[in-house]
Amino acid sequence: VKEGYINVHIVAHTHDDVGWLKTVDEYYYGNRNDIQIAGVETILDSVIDSLKKDHNRRFIYVETAFFWKWWIKQHDTVKARVRKFVKNGQLEFIGGAWTMNDEATTHYQSIIDQFTWGLRKLNDSFGECGRPKVGWQIDPFGHSREMASIFSQLGFDGVLLGRIDYQDKIMRMLTKSAEMVWRGSSNLGSKSDIFTGVMYNTYSPPKGFCFDIICTDEPIIDDKKSPDYNVDRRVDEFFAYVKNVSDCYATSNIIVTMGEDFNYQNAEQWFKNLDKLIHYGNLRQKEGSKYNLIYSTPSCYVKAIYDETNGKAKWLVKEDDFFPYASDSHAYWTGYFTSRPTIKRFEREGNNFLQVCKQLYALADLGPEDRVDLNVLRGAMGVMQHHDAVTGTEKEHVAQDYARILSQGLDECEIITNEALRQLSSTTDQQRVDPEPSVVLNFTTCRLLNVSQCEFTETQDTFVVTIYNPLSRLDTKFVRLPVQKSNYTVH
Repeated sequence: VKEGYINVHIVAHTHDDVGWLKTVDEYYYGNRNDIQIAGVETILDSVIDSLKKDHNRRFIYVETAFFWKWWIKQHDTVKARVRKFVKNGQLEFIGGAWTMNDEATTHYQSIIDQFTWGLRKLNDSFGECGRPKVGWQIDPFGHSREMASIFSQLGFDGVLLGRIDYQDKIMRMLTKSAEMVWRGSSNLGSKSDIFTGVMYNTYSPPKGFCFDIICTDEPIIDDKKSPDYNVDRRVDEFFAYVKNVSDCYATSNIIVTMGEDFNYQNAEQWFKNLDKLIHYGNLRQKEGSKYNLIYSTPSCYVKAIYDETNGKAKWLVKEDDFFPYASDSHAYWTGYFTSRPTIKRFEREGNNFLQVCKQLYALADLGPEDRVDLNVLRGAMGVMQHHDAVTGTEKEHVAQDYARILSQGLDECEIITNEALRQLSSTTDQQRVDPEPSVVLNFTTCRLLNVSQCEFTETQDTFVVTIYNPLSRLDTKFVRLPVQKSNYTVH
């Protein structure tokens, strides 16, 4: 950054929904482009190729679920190159969770789990250099102060938001209060404070400056011999936009996002135009321009604000939610609080099962070979926190695929719980010299009790019911089991 200038932090990014109009795999592999032109595998391949061409280029990535799916298939040569980019700051992970979670229909336990899972993968692969420092909640439909508390307690330096109520946003832009300190917890007080910024253009590029292959905006043409030469006009247009942005913020550092949904499938097309924009924009400084354009990241942006204010700025403190979210008059995004109730219920059951599975895995001291099975449900639950999954805002065939993913995770976890319960419940004759289990119990889990279906209890005359309470307190519940006969003796 340059003192005395308006520092324009250009952030190259792609917003990759972990399911929405297409399924997770359709998005990753670029399948069903008749629905939406989007392929995450191609995006990551293309970005890495472009970063190696110029060390000044920078890029951020958010969705660890997609990155991990790509990462585990890469050759050691590619992995070494990516680690270099992470170390020198060209590639930076932001957010770091398995997905960009919704903030209204999710449960804090599952949010923490999916952050734990995503951050663990990044830490195992890149160490401290891979640790995200800023939250990036650019697409969820409103925001909860609980997320501010979570980000603060996770040690993040700040969080950037994309969607807040349109009237609130207008007011904040007019009063230069789009940046603030968000207090996430009345109980924790200032310990839950986190710097929060609301971005000017949600997360999209300026109008007319989308250089993606799916966009039709005019590229920057710097060949003066060409009749299409347009550098001067394009820089003027960009500076006009930058002025509008800078008029709405309190410091000399502003952020301009350069990316959209599933952008950078041809990353070089983006970066070539951004290279030109930065180069020719900064040449204007010789003519008295007050704008300094730089490739940047959200963490650099937040640090620049902190450095400029010496950490002593008197930001307004917000202590409540950014709910409900309205994008314009009569357009309140509240229907998703209850839409697709069955998948919401299934997600909650998945969380319950995951907690039980983790506990029993530890209590029974199962071998490391079972951990892979447990991770299937960890990943599935991370996917379910996505702001187009548990919310119910996805297409029907995508909702069915989410159910498939979660069901597979439950199938794998059931193997662990059955084995753990078998070991924990088996009795041992302590009087024998070589104790051996005298009773071996085989367990079956009934997961369709919501429709009163359990094949085992419906076909057996005699059976044992094992109840496990995963809570740290006593709990009283009615246990309902479907049976075919009318007379039973319960011991």
